[in-house]
Amino acid sequence: MIKKLRLLLIIKLNKGVINMNNFKKIGLTALGTSLIASSAYAGALSVTGAASITFSGNDSGTGGNGWSMSDSVTFSGGGEMDNGWNVTVSYELDSSEHNATRQMDSRSVKIDTNGMGVITFGGHGGSSAMGAVDDVMPTAYGESFDILSATNEQSTATPFNAIGSAGDDNQFHYSSGDLVDGFSISASYVPANGTTEVESSVDFAVAYTGMEGLTIGLASGENNASGATNNTDNTTMYVKYAYGPVTVGIQESEIDSTAATNDDEFESMGITYQVSDDLTIGYTESSYNDGNLATDQENSNLSAAYTMGGMTLSVAMAEEKNRGGSTAAADDVKGYAINLAFAF
Repeated sequence: MIKKLRLLLIIKLNKGVINMNNFKKIGLTALGTSLIASSAYAGALSVTGAASITFSGNDSGTGGNGWSMSDSVTFSGGGEMDNGWNVTVSYELDSSEHNATRQMDSRSVKIDTNGMGVITFGGHGGSSAMGAVDDVMPTAYGESFDILSATNEQSTATPFNAIGSAGDDNQFHYSSGDLVDGFSISASYVPANGTTEVESSVDFAVAYTGMEGLTIGLASGENNASGATNNTDNTTMYVKYAYGPVTVGIQESEIDSTAATNDDEFESMGITYQVSDDLTIGYTESSYNDGNLATDQENSNLSAAYTMGGMTLSVAMAEEKNRGGSTAAADDVKGYAINLAFAF
């Protein structure tokens, strides 16, 4: 373009005629075209983050220091390809994941095919198709067993931190989005690496949201991290319904293991009530048996959350009965948590 402008100027100079108004128009048009062409290939960069401060405790006296803090920052960049698809690369810096061998938590490359679903490759972090729905019950703050885990009173009822794929490193994930009449599907694949992932694992999930307020989901998959000696087949089903300010839900899940004594069953329910645009209260409870417990372990959590712009104040009171299947009085524990979270 510049060469053409120079040639045009020389020709006009040779003719002894220079129309400055036309020259300005030509120059501005060339500049505008150049800027438009450049912006079409420019990628967008965004930075998001969150931080929270928590004070928690329990009545067993073994909680230690009740203060804790977590924070993370995510960098995302992307742009549109020539075929109309969009690609996004994300990196997350997470203080809880920082160690000598890894400075980043989640990192992924996501390709949106613009109508045919989203394909994601997760180098680390992220959830499998099943792991994303391990516990989707409505709550104002925390799952049924989260609060006591946060007080260093480690709940036995954390089985569905393990449900889903064997791991979250080098994972392929596909999500269809809304296919037809509210139906969507997703799938994930974790290839074997011979060490932490002895065999490859595959998960599938389907969800229906075609009726106002109603969500129905089913997910099934395998976890082959331990190899043939303790492979597991995982299944979860859930229903949620929102009517006005009230949302209720119920979920049942199980892990069927090669070793019969490791068969897990987990049931949970939850209800939330949105008092206002800023205030939500909720209650959730669950029961768990890992195949070895004489008595089901039971967890419950009563919580409330109040949002003030980019800040949310949450409080929760939790109780755990029959910890580890024991009916001893010492295995009934109560705890609490107060959390102040910031997002930007």
